[in-house]
Amino acid sequence: MSQKVILACQHCQSRNYATSKTDQDRAERLQIKKYCKICGKHTPHFETK
Repeated sequence: MSQKVILACQHCQSRNYATSKTDQDRAERLQIKKYCKICGKHTPHFETK
């Protein structure tokens, strides 16, 4: 079963992306480097609660 999560930019805190997470990944918070439209560059995006 997968769970839908929202990703927020580390620098500007804008919530830009939505993705899914599997049962195996649920132990820790997801972190992906993505492009932020607000910052205008690639930044780390973290899973929000």
